[in-house]
Amino acid sequence: MNNDLYHSHDKLFRETWSDLASAKSFLQNYLPGKVLDVARLDTLEICKDSFIEPDLKDYYSDMLYRVEFGESPGYIYFLFEHKSFPDRNIHLQLLEYMVKIWRLGQKQGGCGKLPIVVPLVLYHGRSKWRINENFLSGFNGPVESLVEYIPDFRYVLYDLSEYSDDEIRGTVMARVTMLLLKHVFEPDLADRLPDIFSLLKELSKKKTGLQYFESLVKYVFSHVDDITVDKMQAIVHNALLEDKGEYIVTLAEKLRKQGLEQGLEQGLEQGLEQGLEQGLEQGLFEAVELGISIKFEDTEETRAIIEKIKKVKNIGLLKALKESLKTADSPSDLIRIIDN
Repeated sequence: MNNDLYHSHDKLFRETWSDLASAKSFLQNYLPGKVLDVARLDTLEICKDSFIEPDLKDYYSDMLYRVEFGESPGYIYFLFEHKSFPDRNIHLQLLEYMVKIWRLGQKQGGCGKLPIVVPLVLYHGRSKWRINENFLSGFNGPVESLVEYIPDFRYVLYDLSEYSDDEIRGTVMARVTMLLLKHVFEPDLADRLPDIFSLLKELSKKKTGLQYFESLVKYVFSHVDDITVDKMQAIVHNALLEDKGEYIVTLAEKLRKQGLEQGLEQGLEQGLEQGLEQGLEQGLFEAVELGISIKFEDTEETRAIIEKIKKVKNIGLLKALKESLKTADSPSDLIRIIDN
């Protein structure tokens, strides 16, 4: 998947959960009970800060909320992973971001003690999430004997594949976004769009609704291969029971100019070819990374090899690495292929 597709995930996520009503409704419906008991959601504020490193922005999006836990200020940190498979380093990433949040709190004149940070992870990839939510589970050695010396926390996971469509609740904006994210990798997404878009009727007359609607249409054009302007017009008309045909045509023209549709008639052959090549390169790297994580233990050596493979720009070499995973006995076999 190329960078434009990753960025479309980010835009939809941030636009939805930058809406305070949608953020509150999500937390009200999905926070664990013990957190809800002490979180005063009427004090919820959206922070503008993001903690994702530049080289990871294609794979993650985040939102930070300030909230009162009882009488004490704290934070809820919401991380959206838009890889197609889980990342085994999720605990370390969350810990790094939590430390950044604590340092931010200190700079802003905290009371001396660290604020509580509750980490949430939203996932919608193709592979099932099998990573234990407790940080402690990732340590080797006699953990039980040394537990008091090891940092530990638990993140709250929302794997959208684990929810039925009826279990997805919240504001219209939150529900539509989660339904799209849940089904985006499925081949029948286009067939699901009428039901999903029918939820938007109450938003269609609001200014914020139109802005959100534009983001949704862009997202659909970015991810659904067989969607056409005519088909999208029909879906919107039938779902909203009103004619937004001209709006869709205008938006489609805007998307063509931005390069989100193929636009060969506008002389973008070279740009499209380059984009397809970059997308293939990214997809091959993800396949190799997933194969390594499944076949070999998560060690310093395997992490170093993944970093080395990340720098490979030769599609032929990436294909060779992907094939070699079927017979490789150790990570060093992959290094030999790269070095040769």
